[in-house]
Amino acid sequence: MAAPRNFTGEPERRLLRDEENNADKEKNKNNDNDNNDGAAKKPKFDRFPLNNFEVAAVVGVFFVFSIGLFCIYLTMPANEYGNIKLPRTVSDLRMLKDNLSMYAKNHPAQFILGYCSTYIFMQTFMIPGTIFLSLLAGALFGIVQGILLVVFNATAGASSCFFLSKLVGRPLISWLWPEKLRFFQAEIAKRRDKLLNYMLFLRITPTLPNLFINLASPIVDIPFHIFFSATLIGLIPASYIAVRAGLALGDLKSVKDLYDFKTLSVLFLIGFVSIVPTLLKRKRIYE
Repeated sequence: MAAPRNFTGEPERRLLRDEENNADKEKNKNNDNDNNDGAAKKPKFDRFPLNNFEVAAVVGVFFVFSIGLFCIYLTMPANEYGNIKLPRTVSDLRMLKDNLSMYAKNHPAQFILGYCSTYIFMQTFMIPGTIFLSLLAGALFGIVQGILLVVFNATAGASSCFFLSKLVGRPLISWLWPEKLRFFQAEIAKRRDKLLNYMLFLRITPTLPNLFINLASPIVDIPFHIFFSATLIGLIPASYIAVRAGLALGDLKSVKDLYDFKTLSVLFLIGFVSIVPTLLKRKRIYE
């Protein structure tokens, strides 16, 4: 006798197939939603933040600076052109110092004009390498004249970068450093009454990169006179360290050797002194 057919298994298999199909549909739906969400989020980083006018403004300013710098270089003797090379290492800097020392001695005005123009140009357009120019100032001009040159150029370049950022910087900074910008804006808002002391602290200590401070300051509505004063005074300690290291350029192995634990401790101590008035005022308010 044939075994009876099992009718109870077929509905169960059909139910399992339906559940699997529904699960596959739900999974595909979730994947589509994730793809749509990703497509909605991506343009924030895929799309360049500057419009055509802002790009044209930056290119125009860069072109004007470049033409001026090129005209200054034309005043140099032809035999000095081959000695000009932007240093990227300490060994490059030693070679540049040896090549330009005689020219700086025989034509000090022309050399200083070229040096200042190059420093301000690099600082304005955020080109890395100004630390090597600061070391070069110490190697060629000594402590006093070297510090004056470095502080003047760093302040002029930072001010130029400030106004360039005021023109086109807001979308760029919001695109590159959104979290850091919000943090900086909140800190500035809390310290409006003692803004100069706080800016001095930032300039003296490596709490925030100088590049970010130059670009973000006009975005968070820091007045230019406070920005200028804090830059002029606050860069003196770091400039002194770089210029003094330039005097002993032969003993310097790397730029990283400039900021060892001892040096950083001194900078933070000086920075702490600059915010003491703010701390004392808060203490009186709470009392």
